[in-house]
Amino acid sequence: MNRAEREAAVRRVMERSAPRVPPGLYAEAVRRGGRLLRRRAAARRLLWLLLLAAAVAFALWALTVQPWVEPPSETTPPLTGW
Repeated sequence: MNRAEREAAVRRVMERSAPRVPPGLYAEAVRRGGRLLRRRAAARRLLWLLLLAAAVAFALWALTVQPWVEPPSETTPPLTGW
């Protein structure tokens, strides 16, 4: 197929009328799109809530365990009886 034939084929395709859209397609697309947006918003809220819960749990653990405090040395026996 040479260039002229391809151009003629494209013109024939473009000159045809657009296919008819089913009547309820727009309403269905809007309904599904709204549901998808609500699901994404709910998932985002859930992830933020989980992140907040993890931060609170870490803060409570850090306050009780205090990992920044150096543990007492156990290599030297205590000096008693001087």
